Amino acid sequence: MKLKKLIKKLIISAVAATMSFQALSWGQVGHRVTGALAEQYLTPKAQLAINQLLINQDLAEISTYADEMRSHPSEFWKKTANPWHYVNVFDGKTYSDVAPPLEGNAVTALEMFTKQLKSKQSSLEEKQLALKFIVHIIGDLHQPFHAGNGTDRGGNDVKLKFFWEDSNLHRVWDSGLIDRQQLSYTEWTRILSRKISEQQAEEWMEVDPKVWIAESAKVRATLYPNSDKLSWDYQYQNLPIVKRSLQMGGVRIAAYLNAIFE
Repeated sequence: MKLKKLIKKLIISAVAATMSFQALSWGQVGHRVTGALAEQYLTPKAQLAINQLLINQDLAEISTYADEMRSHPSEFWKKTANPWHYVNVFDGKTYSDVAPPLEGNAVTALEMFTKQLKSKQSSLEEKQLALKFIVHIIGDLHQPFHAGNGTDRGGNDVKLKFFWEDSNLHRVWDSGLIDRQQLSYTEWTRILSRKISEQQAEEWMEVDPKVWIAESAKVRATLYPNSDKLSWDYQYQNLPIVKRSLQMGGVRIAAYLNAIFE
């Protein structure tokens, strides 16, 4: 009996590991950049509403909350909220072609937290949690491998060496390419902010997550390397995509929040 229980436990653990998508998303620097950029595009009405919800915090600070809490021992953080950081879109499909899983995904969570943030029945704590998740999820959906193809856990199963250190493709995009530049999130924000033209910001003010997902999935398909040893060439080819994704994520966090609070 003990052996059977042990085998069962190992099987459950293996299945859970297979289903789990990734450990983090964009990394702390990337998320904070999208939050800081978003601050620059908020309407006065949205900024006022956010200031009333956040006490001595800003969007850059709360952007990482949903990842930081994943070590909390509660079932909500360990299990329930785990699938809310990503979607799966198979090659050749759109998000609309794929029914969301029973446990939900980034889109269903975004819908849920949007309603929670707008509801007059929500408590202050519920609204604060909703805002933190919304900022985080929108950032996530602009990391191309958070619109995974459903076969390799968003690139986590693609093992490789990044600048001669063991890594995987998802981690390279979460943090590897960003951290390699040795810039703080405020330096990143300053550099990226001044390169966003008014025309670009206006064009990027898209609030439909299906559009973001389609863009990420299209880009994702081009990011698989031909080698398992990535260094200068891969960085040179893809750093512009990282920068653009961060810029778009920031602008769209603002656009989405502006729409909610207007």
